[in-house]
Amino acid sequence: MPEFFPFIPGTEASRAARQHAADSSPLLGRFRAVPRTRNSPRSHAQNQLGLLGGPGGRGSVHVGYGALVTAGLEEGDRHGSRPADDSDSDSEDDTGLLRRQRRFWRTSCRRLNDVWISPRQTAVKRAVDTWWGRWGNLVFLPAGLAIAWCSIPFPQYPLDPQDPDHIPGPPSDSAPSPGHRAPGHGEARVQVNFWFFLFVYYGFYNLTALIWITKVFNLYSLNWWPSSLGFPLTISLIAAVSILGPIPLYIFPETRFLTVHNTAWISWTFLIMALPVGIAFWILMTHERHLGLRHSLSETQRIFTSSWWTGDTDTMIPARGSRGHLRVDIGAFDPHAGFEVSTDQRGRHRHRPALAERRRWLPASFVRFVWFCLALLVGLFAYLIGEAYAEIYLRTLPHNNFETIAYVYSWIVTVHLLDMLTGWILGASEDERVGSYPLSWIFKLYFMLTYQTYVRALYARLRSPEQFIWLQALSSGFLIILTPIQMTPLFHRILCLLGLTGQSYGSYLKLQTRNVFIRFLAENVSMITFLGSILVLHYGPNKDVYPYFAFDGTDKYYDFDLTMTASVITWACELVAGIVLRALIRWFFGVDATAEGKLDLAVWPELLPTAVAAMLHVLQNMMFSIIRLHFG
Repeated sequence: MPEFFPFIPGTEASRAARQHAADSSPLLGRFRAVPRTRNSPRSHAQNQLGLLGGPGGRGSVHVGYGALVTAGLEEGDRHGSRPADDSDSDSEDDTGLLRRQRRFWRTSCRRLNDVWISPRQTAVKRAVDTWWGRWGNLVFLPAGLAIAWCSIPFPQYPLDPQDPDHIPGPPSDSAPSPGHRAPGHGEARVQVNFWFFLFVYYGFYNLTALIWITKVFNLYSLNWWPSSLGFPLTISLIAAVSILGPIPLYIFPETRFLTVHNTAWISWTFLIMALPVGIAFWILMTHERHLGLRHSLSETQRIFTSSWWTGDTDTMIPARGSRGHLRVDIGAFDPHAGFEVSTDQRGRHRHRPALAERRRWLPASFVRFVWFCLALLVGLFAYLIGEAYAEIYLRTLPHNNFETIAYVYSWIVTVHLLDMLTGWILGASEDERVGSYPLSWIFKLYFMLTYQTYVRALYARLRSPEQFIWLQALSSGFLIILTPIQMTPLFHRILCLLGLTGQSYGSYLKLQTRNVFIRFLAENVSMITFLGSILVLHYGPNKDVYPYFAFDGTDKYYDFDLTMTASVITWACELVAGIVLRALIRWFFGVDATAEGKLDLAVWPELLPTAVAAMLHVLQNMMFSIIRLHFG
């Protein structure tokens, strides 16, 4: 009988077992399943890091559960296995065009379901296995949806000449009055139809946000909606609230001034996105998931607990790591007290130390959910902070070279601090707070793309090629030099000595390689969206709705040619820097960042639709922060 993986005895709480086995390897009773790696010229190093040697996993550092699933996928590829195809079940009478049409629609619907609705590992693996599949699904798809969303033509009307907040005259001839400083995203040039904005533009924006939150809950394996209502009705009600809520602000003249501020709309979306988190928390509280008393003890079990003497039939689930033993305060017992069983009802409630103990105890699942909610709130606050940051930057234009670098890297530091906080909350091991690798993958993408989108929008307000050169030189230099240094065993050992990580080197190298793949996605999808939005907004019908990309000569500092040319050159430099970095990682560490990303998506297929939803949501944030709203 072939041996697929060895068993390593130990407990889940054993630190030595956690370091020897993968952080994400499944616990089978008292044993951990650790995959057997292949022999290669670098057998010792690969065995230490868990490197896979198959054609699909060559150069990957997948370990534990990921390695087991990857090995199964590779085995299926070698044997040519594929999901059952019922396209051949047509009757022999169906021939020609009709049969081909049925086969096409059946195959298309199955692929749509297997990749986007109910993702399957084999289907997702095929979808991202080629470079054009990865670029199409993870880069061009979210970028195309974001560009199409912002290019929907708005019903527009001329500004009211009696409006004291705006200067009459054609948009091309308008100039700020003395003592008035126009915001960096431009003065409003036209009136926009409020109802079109609310139901179409803002409606799609909120729908994407709700889908993104729902997909994150799917990764957490928890439904946030009440089971009595179901998902379609619950999300429809929340979508209706998101649309109906701002209507009173527009109807009453006293509050209409709030509708022209982008921050007010984004804050309302923040509250809408927080509703699923609040609903899920409310459901758990109403079901008393925070008490851990969901099952009654049998008569035999009660013999070994205080419930035999107190008459209580509830159970108390032991604390994590206690291995089935109740954590009872020894100081609560008097060794000299006589044995007495109280039949009085008041005495029964007075002598119940176990029940008093359970009221101070929270089950691990509930604590894990609280950490998960905290990570979500940090992520939601990130784009509120980003909107405020963009507003401050745009209100203080123009900037010199030093001010530009200071603004950019202050935002970089802010995003990375929030990213580190979220990464600590989610945890890297299964016994740390949330302990979910797929969630950490998605949040890393979320923060990386949040940082990239605001940097891209900044490119439209750089005044000279020197500013582009300085920003790109610093960005590419830090990427190529610092990333390999951070992946060395010495750097990992220093982090361990400082107490900043408790991971094995193999798990640490896996996360660092994964981050390189995620940065590749964030850079490319944000740059394609930026370039595409400049084209469709500069030449399209929404030019006056987005004066940020107008470049029509009203501002002497910024022009279309400089922005497009310098941005394309910057993108080319980023592609070259990414190729050089992946080559260095492959050379020094024997790890392929592309293979690592592909196998992540195949092992956890739900990552693909969740990543696309997250990218579309963040890209919409970039466009929403620079739109100029003025309703008639």
